[in-house]
Amino acid sequence: MDILWFLIVVGVIIFVHELGHFLAAKLVGMKVERFSIGFPPRIKSFRFKGTEYAISAIPLGGYVKIAGMVDESLDGSSLTGAPWEFQSKKLWQKIFVLCSGVMMNFLLAIGIFTVITMWNGVAQEGPVVVGGIQQGYPAETIDLRKGDEILAIDGTRILTWQDFVDRVKDKPGIPIVLTWLRGADTLSATVTPAKNEVTIGSQTIVQGYLGVEFQPTFRRVGLFEAVGWGAAVSWEVIWESLRLITRMVRGQASISELTGPIGIAKLSGETARIGVISFLGFIGLISVSIGLLNILPLPVLDGGHIVIVLVESIVRRTISTRIKLFIQQIGLVLLIALVLIVSYHDVIRVFFK
Repeated sequence: MDILWFLIVVGVIIFVHELGHFLAAKLVGMKVERFSIGFPPRIKSFRFKGTEYAISAIPLGGYVKIAGMVDESLDGSSLTGAPWEFQSKKLWQKIFVLCSGVMMNFLLAIGIFTVITMWNGVAQEGPVVVGGIQQGYPAETIDLRKGDEILAIDGTRILTWQDFVDRVKDKPGIPIVLTWLRGADTLSATVTPAKNEVTIGSQTIVQGYLGVEFQPTFRRVGLFEAVGWGAAVSWEVIWESLRLITRMVRGQASISELTGPIGIAKLSGETARIGVISFLGFIGLISVSIGLLNILPLPVLDGGHIVIVLVESIVRRTISTRIKLFIQQIGLVLLIALVLIVSYHDVIRVFFK
């Protein structure tokens, strides 16, 4: 069943991404020869108004084949100088078409997070109310219940949930006095946070953990404010992804921290079983990640195409089709190698841990 949810997730994201390229190409007058969801071999296809629409066997991407452009299809295109060819268009039009898939991924994420915000509302800072107690953790050993309001730790007032988390983190294995409010009664107990190992980059640190779940309070928001929150959440995902890439470049994080097709399939099923909102949020998260991945300046990806277009603009000549095909082939091999390596770590993480 996880495979079905995985196909829905990647299908939606790939379709939206390629639709962006398709619409942008049509908008600037480029001829679209093929719109493919998945990579060859083709499973099913039909032709409509000069464009072949196809579903292909490898569901790890897709492509829009534009006349006069060498892309993921690895089809060599002879240049005729026709006005509808990619190579005949202005620089800004080429870059617009190449960036449009990524822009659609980001817009999809913003749209999803906007819907989620309108559905759930926005969490407000306020009383730190217990939403639940996790089994097997220290909070279970004291008389702390759902609905209790946490007041203080070691006599110091707790104002926000993050304040509570930070204070507990700093006390792994060290007894603390927790004070809370239940109705009109103020209660307290001594409890020792568990030692929880957390890996950040290449470092493993020990943090305190009680097993207390938070019960946030929400306020309803209108459409315009929800769009703002949707954009903010999308930007936060982009920022965190960029931080991970930076840590990997610096050697502070490893490739094992990436999630590949197997991991995404497992998470697709898990979020779908939690509920529609959780599943939609996961699609938004992956859409941002896929968009960011595609804009990286690597062969086969949209960013790689942009680099080639910029180089051609600077040197004022067209790179030969043979060289472009070679670059695409190298990029495809590297991409497949990356997927295999990440999938290996997925298998270890999913099945052996």
